[in-house]
Amino acid sequence: MRKFHAKASGRNDAWFAAACILGLAGLGLCSEAKAQDVSSTTVSANVAVTSDYVFRGVSQTQENPALSAGVDLSRNGFYAGGWASNVDFGDDTEAEVDLYAGYRPEVAGYALDFGVISYLYPGQSDGADYDYVELKAAASRAVGPAILGAAVYYSPDFFGASEDEATYAEVNGAVSPADKWTISGAVGRQWVSSDLDYTTWNLGAAYQLTSNLAVDVRYHDTDQHDFGDGYGARAVATLKASF
Repeated sequence: MRKFHAKASGRNDAWFAAACILGLAGLGLCSEAKAQDVSSTTVSANVAVTSDYVFRGVSQTQENPALSAGVDLSRNGFYAGGWASNVDFGDDTEAEVDLYAGYRPEVAGYALDFGVISYLYPGQSDGADYDYVELKAAASRAVGPAILGAAVYYSPDFFGASEDEATYAEVNGAVSPADKWTISGAVGRQWVSSDLDYTTWNLGAAYQLTSNLAVDVRYHDTDQHDFGDGYGARAVATLKASF
């Protein structure tokens, strides 16, 4: 079950977010940039099966497999889309549906991403109040052979009935050491105003089987295993088709 009980004080959140922004400006840290045709409308879709749906280091399916699908529409830097997966929180909730939109400009060699994401949980138990919205700010840029990244997410009323504020910040990177291979990883910090913070990280490799099909094997962990089994270390395999 996704129990994000974590947040440092608002001052600590602000300092960490500021540090990420400074890193973007001074070091070129960024999330992976995706090429886009700004002169026409682009529609893409994806379907994936994974051995465990892990979100920010935490299993959303009680360590069981998940099937997901999504669709994206982009034009002139603007984008919108939707994505859905099964989940298992040990109650009546069976699905997560994410709706999102934003703008991805390119400035001085940086690919920026400013967006909003709505997380919806159809069939959730009465009083669960799982639905929430996050604001996102990220940037991307190639640094030598690698693509480095940073992103910050903020929600004024996070997952669950406690009406917590939440901030998540992440730095990440990817490199392609050989044709069809990509090695990538990330380190993130989740804060929620319940004062139980945690850090998460992942490292993995992806191989492009065909032009549309890729397999990814990834290790996830957090520093708070005592929060529950969902926060423990795990290896996850994912097969994803993109169109």
